Amino acid sequence: MAADLPTGPTAVVGATTWGATLAILTARAGVPVRLLCRTAGEADELRRAGELARRLPNVPFPASLSPEHDPRTALHDARLVIIAVPSDRFRENLRRIADRIPADAVVLSVTKGLELPAGLRMSEVLAQELPYHPPERIAALSGPNLAGEVIAGKPALTVVAAADEPARRLVQDTLMSPAFRVYTSDDVVGVELGGSLKNIIALAAGMADGLGAGDNAKAALVTRGLSEIGRLGIAAGAQLMTFAGLAGLGDVMATCSSPLSRNRRVGEELAKGRTLDEILAGMDAVAEGVNTTVAALEMAERLDVDMPITRLMSRVLFEGLPAAECIPALMERPPRAEW
Repeated sequence: MAADLPTGPTAVVGATTWGATLAILTARAGVPVRLLCRTAGEADELRRAGELARRLPNVPFPASLSPEHDPRTALHDARLVIIAVPSDRFRENLRRIADRIPADAVVLSVTKGLELPAGLRMSEVLAQELPYHPPERIAALSGPNLAGEVIAGKPALTVVAAADEPARRLVQDTLMSPAFRVYTSDDVVGVELGGSLKNIIALAAGMADGLGAGDNAKAALVTRGLSEIGRLGIAAGAQLMTFAGLAGLGDVMATCSSPLSRNRRVGEELAKGRTLDEILAGMDAVAEGVNTTVAALEMAERLDVDMPITRLMSRVLFEGLPAAECIPALMERPPRAEW
């Protein structure tokens, strides 16, 4: 451990599926972990049950994991604070705890989304709400990390990005386990945008599956989708190679192919002719790709980047365009060079 970084417990903000997964994963290594819940009732229920029964049934909490509801208790002396709440509630939750985050802690966002209306990345929200926190100790984590597989101990890899090498190493050392390998990067912009924008492509991939478009079409869609992600990311200041790595290609592959992917499932349901409101009303968790589609188009217009797949997804989601019309619309675009 680097001498200039704190020692102490890890705090996880948000008893979400991914938040609880990371809390359990960390606690399994014997690290003291405090899981900050929304209410005292929720914290009491988790203590009694000894698990997050609604989302991770039959996965017991290790002895070193403690559900808490008071930020003063959960964040006291924390060396690593992991924020694991949906993007549309990220700022609200952060304001609740900002004055309790230790000044020397590393603050890690594991949220794969962008804030509306400006399309801010979560690290940008952190910088705004924690103006006196060292910016180099704000980090982001992303990769092909389906929570159900990670908590089951299936092999998975991820990448953490921060400007500060010791901060990256603290996250790596804390989360690394025999089945969860953590790589490091200094490209915060690329890691966050890769993890957020791939959800749009997962929506489109799910639609392609639901329409029976075939493997050739889906492979082409995912490839051209990754090209869109890369164009927007580079325009925003990301590094090209990040989109060929775990936070780019890796996450796209997992999210566009797995039945565990919420965004892919939304796309499949859209292909059946269901409305977005109908689909979301039946879901227990957030499909980040919906809001991210809006934010990505705002960014694309601002940065003058062409994103045809994202534009079509927006029309399906918010304007009632039938999913079946997307394939002809893409296939009939004017011919051009691939690069």
